[in-house]
Amino acid sequence: MREYLLTLCITAAVTYLLTGPVRKFAIVAGAMPEIRARDVHREPTPRLGGIAMFFGLCAGLLVADHLTNLSDVFEKSNEPRALLSGAALIWLIGVLDDKFEIDALIKLGGQMIAAGVMVMQGLTILWLPVPGVGTVALTQWQGTLLTVALVVITINAVNFVDGLDGLAAGMVCIASAAFFMYAYRIWYSYGIEAAAPATLFASVLMGMCLGFLPHNMHPARIFMGDSGSMLIGLVLAAGAISVTGQVDPDVMKLFSGSERNAVHQMVPVYIPLLMPLTIIAIPAADLILAIVRRTWRGQSPFAADRGHLHHRLLEIGHSHSRAVLIMYFWSALIAFGALGYSVNSASMWIVLGVVLLSALGLILLLLPRFTPRAPLWAEHFVPPRYRRRAVLPPASEVPVEAPAEERNEDEDERTPVAVGVSGVNGATAVGPRSRFTR
Repeated sequence: MREYLLTLCITAAVTYLLTGPVRKFAIVAGAMPEIRARDVHREPTPRLGGIAMFFGLCAGLLVADHLTNLSDVFEKSNEPRALLSGAALIWLIGVLDDKFEIDALIKLGGQMIAAGVMVMQGLTILWLPVPGVGTVALTQWQGTLLTVALVVITINAVNFVDGLDGLAAGMVCIASAAFFMYAYRIWYSYGIEAAAPATLFASVLMGMCLGFLPHNMHPARIFMGDSGSMLIGLVLAAGAISVTGQVDPDVMKLFSGSERNAVHQMVPVYIPLLMPLTIIAIPAADLILAIVRRTWRGQSPFAADRGHLHHRLLEIGHSHSRAVLIMYFWSALIAFGALGYSVNSASMWIVLGVVLLSALGLILLLLPRFTPRAPLWAEHFVPPRYRRRAVLPPASEVPVEAPAEERNEDEDERTPVAVGVSGVNGATAVGPRSRFTR
């Protein structure tokens, strides 16, 4: 565990320290596109944050290669080299897109090529544990197609959700934390060395996101761009592929005992089928809704719009930071709920806790629609947004100002106003104040 934590800290430190120089480089290189109609920010912000994240990935893998226990991962498996090869290719495509805005189909082709490079070096799905059937071995073509599909879906799901400051990095960090606990349990509790690469990938991914988040929180000083979102999506998919298709369920020896006990004990085997989906549940739902919405309108599935989940949270009335925190909450609930169920599937407390937290999440989602209003006597003790709005009197009761020639000289005199009285010019902290009494 200590070596995994050391790898995480080194990755986070390198990513954090390099993000500042990368920001200056992005400004000099002109990687600051104009604000588009679907963007939420109001000032041009540099991209290319994926450069720092990629070098953080390289530093984490380099340090892990020289550690005593983690060096065996590089000697017994070719998966870290496969990950680095595919990450380098997808990162290069993302850098070109951040600078020159390449076509969506070209990016899709690059994602498939990067997935194919990892498959050629051994990072592929070899078998699947199917409930009620057992372990099903896949042919080479079946494993290749399934691996490429999972990589492409994960990359685009993470890319679609990257719309608010700190949203994609935070959600992937939460998902990778849950995945790290799951993979480490398989490696440490069951003694399966095949789960060590997935554990390493999850720790490095957490370091990349944690190192970049301080620069990307609202208001963001730099965006990760496609070079970063596609990179962390590929690393996330690589870990899921490694623990799903490389770990043999028969090695866990879960088939002893009664049939009921075997069913409960087989949950950790079936969870790899669900864990990648729970990790990207929110981004995948956003991806599916976006494709359906755009094709229904007769648009291309790759056409950009403002209909994503985070955009809708802003339209409901949530602030930027609250919308990000709500997305964090749902990602953590789904990922750690699946993790807790894999540890003890027979416990009803886990299911009850997930249900109660889901109800809390729904209340948080609809909170702006149920903003309470304080009574008149308590308005001085609550923030302005909870006060009742002033009602203007009818137009017939508004006094009409006399013409200038009919005024007396006494009426032209102005009563001095004491210094410090708010509302002199009709301006307050929340907007113009009404000139009329209640």
